Amino acid sequence: MFENLSERLERSFKILKGEGKITEINVAETLKDVRRALLDADVNYKVAKQFTDTVKQKALGMNVLTAIKPSQLMVKIVHDELTELMGGKAVALNLENRPSVILMSGLQGSGKTTFTGKLAKMLKERQHKKPLLVACDVYRPAAIEQLRVVSETVGVDVYTEEGNKNVVEIAQHAIRKAKTEDYNVVIVDTAGRLAIDEEMMNEIANLKQTIHPDETLFVVDSMTGQDAVNTAKEFNDRLDFDGVVLTKLDGDTRGGAALSIRTVVTKPIKFVGTGEKMDAIDVFHPERMADRILGMGDVVSLVERAQMQFDEKQAKELEKKIRKNKFDFTDFMSQIQQIKKMGNIKDLAAMIPGVGKALKDVDIDDNAFKGIEAIINSMTPKERQNPDIINQSRKLRIARGSGTKLEDVNRLMKQFDQTRKMMKMVSGMDKGRMAQMAAAMKQMKGGGMPK
Repeated sequence: MFENLSERLERSFKILKGEGKITEINVAETLKDVRRALLDADVNYKVAKQFTDTVKQKALGMNVLTAIKPSQLMVKIVHDELTELMGGKAVALNLENRPSVILMSGLQGSGKTTFTGKLAKMLKERQHKKPLLVACDVYRPAAIEQLRVVSETVGVDVYTEEGNKNVVEIAQHAIRKAKTEDYNVVIVDTAGRLAIDEEMMNEIANLKQTIHPDETLFVVDSMTGQDAVNTAKEFNDRLDFDGVVLTKLDGDTRGGAALSIRTVVTKPIKFVGTGEKMDAIDVFHPERMADRILGMGDVVSLVERAQMQFDEKQAKELEKKIRKNKFDFTDFMSQIQQIKKMGNIKDLAAMIPGVGKALKDVDIDDNAFKGIEAIINSMTPKERQNPDIINQSRKLRIARGSGTKLEDVNRLMKQFDQTRKMMKMVSGMDKGRMAQMAAAMKQMKGGGMPK
């Protein structure tokens, strides 16, 4: 996501490197390259021109401080304007009513039904809501069954009326059920439709007018690029939706939809889909997305994902074991499982400042942990709990059992030993030494973007 745009923007800023000050000439040259980068990323032409014009106006109106290089100042201005371009700040769902009704809309194949399940799972787990999914796609074969499978996967209930083709009736009955059975969120999944299909557009417009949803979300496949923006505008003209959901943002997308859609339809992007798994959903934060586009990582989102997998009781028990140097392969496997739940490994690495750029040409297989898991699963319970007893003959047996080589087992044993020593060292630090370590790391990072 945004890899090509990030590289192009970085090259653009290099035009200002070595310059003593910002001038109309070097700014014009830089922004000409920035505009090309945006257009190559499939950003709407008018949006790209308006963006670079605004950046130019701000850049020429600012004095460069002695401590700040012109290129750094330009990065800051572009960062701030990218943030504004995408909406400025995250916009939450309106869930004040009981039940709150969310109407899903979008094109065929945009990932709407899958996202409906993701949203239900997120509301259930992060906001402790009790969602009810409603099957109002009465045209597509197996659509109701797909939603039923999705609902079982995420552990929420679904309301269906087999044979009934009246979507208004189905939705009204579902909302009535939600009121009597204490569901506090109703998510209505509708049929995918084309903006040119007048009958289908009238149907969803009538559905919205009848059930008065608290939120109408438009789900769009970000991989369709500028077409996604044009479609969003057509839907918004008819539905006046409240927010946009960009799916498949982890795919081979140039990012143009994310950068253009807010300006064209004047509606916020509320969520993004970042993978196929049911927990691959993120609230859209414009500032964090601007950080990623400019290669600054997104540590806040990384920490939030980690916290979602964080078990406080388990963490305390693990800390005790580390302090006593009792960290074993069972604990090691548990940590691997938590990391895997956080999402795609390369995407996670890209959230760390500087790492994404370093790994852009490196193929990181999401199955990278399979060999490690196979080795650990080939150990006996006693060996997992007491790694020190694993001698040469045991290693040979473990290698045969896991379908790996002896050097693979030796490598894992060495990595595990280093991990255990490092954890023991960190757990033994007092707050003063931890603060010193944090300060040293901050100093090593250096050269941060001026805010």
